[in-house]
Amino acid sequence: MAIWIGPAGTPTTVSTGTIDGIKEVENLGLNAMEVQFSHGVRMSVEGAKKVGEAKGNVRLSIHAPYFINLLSTEMEKVEASRKRILDSVERGHHMGANIVVIHCGYYGELGAEESYEKMKAEFEGLSDEVKSNGWKVALGPETAGKMKQWGRLDEIVKLCEEVKGCEPAVDFAHLYATQAGRVDYKNILDKVSVLKLKVLHTHFSGIEWSPIGLTGKGNERRHLPLGSKSPDYSELVKEILKRKLNITLISESPLLEKDALVLKGMF
Repeated sequence: MAIWIGPAGTPTTVSTGTIDGIKEVENLGLNAMEVQFSHGVRMSVEGAKKVGEAKGNVRLSIHAPYFINLLSTEMEKVEASRKRILDSVERGHHMGANIVVIHCGYYGELGAEESYEKMKAEFEGLSDEVKSNGWKVALGPETAGKMKQWGRLDEIVKLCEEVKGCEPAVDFAHLYATQAGRVDYKNILDKVSVLKLKVLHTHFSGIEWSPIGLTGKGNERRHLPLGSKSPDYSELVKEILKRKLNITLISESPLLEKDALVLKGMF
């Protein structure tokens, strides 16, 4: 069993870039960091190589830009989305990251089956590009926090079963929000276990959510620090230890490294 825990981005105490962020992660006794390209891929390939030289024993991942919609009816938006993903993967390869986390898109007017087939075709094309370039980074479709976003856990597990080079990015707070304040860690980990992953990549935080009528579903509003408006992560810790999982847990709390240390303390 191996557990990696760290922040989504450089620790809040650091304002001087990714390499200094990695050094601070190590100083804090954490061992993972997710490099944030959330608002655009602004790191050069040469910059990514320098990050790779400095990463030491810190396990790196990347969050691709938010501005991605692989299900858009506008082809230029789909093409721009593909480029943002592949640019992220290229940088990830050079920095030695393991996975690029992706917000995949929105259902729009598409039904569940049609949206799945279109998403599968997009990821097959992306996977072919990644392979042809020799990039050693997994594509990580993330569980969605809003019901209009593509990315139910079952859809993502099926996609990762059927498309080589894909691994799920499980956001426990998103699942808690879409299930209107409920989360079943055993059920989640049972579902992803069929993929026989070497390492499961996940996010955690508190979360504010709003109910969708009387449907028993909800939408995320914003990430929060761990506390009263968060899932009970002590139950997740118990489940991980019981299963002896290899897992990465990335803190998306506003208290990035502080709540990463809180979770580490639970272990």
